Amino acid sequence: MDVLKLLDEIEDIVEDASVIPLTGKVMVDKEEIFNIIKAIRIKLPDEIKQAEWIKEERQRILAEAQNEADTIVDEVKTHIEEMIEKDEITKLANDRANDIIKKAQNNAKEIRIGSIEYADELLKEMQEKLKETIKILDENRNELKGI
Repeated sequence: MDVLKLLDEIEDIVEDASVIPLTGKVMVDKEEIFNIIKAIRIKLPDEIKQAEWIKEERQRILAEAQNEADTIVDEVKTHIEEMIEKDEITKLANDRANDIIKKAQNNAKEIRIGSIEYADELLKEMQEKLKETIKILDENRNELKGI
């Protein structure tokens, strides 16, 4: 991830900087740090776009699952209508149709739950990375202000 590399670069600059005796503070090239922070600001929208893509992908998966369930239900209805014409098989057809509908609903539910959990996990990871990045940026800015 580019943002993390840039943050590592800031960290390296601070670690390699000249120490001011008796203060524990360091001197860094202000312009160099600002250039890296500018690069981070440019990269962050990409991270946000990736989170948006994950959200859209989750919605697409849910819609696809719903369409698949609807298709299965429509097929079952058609099959049931054909079976109604045969009096002896009507009961079996109804039972089988109900089983198919139940299976389709269960499959759709499992797909929906799985896609929600997957998208949530990706968003959670992205959120943690962004929190960590913001924390590091805040610390670096506070240290820069302290110099």
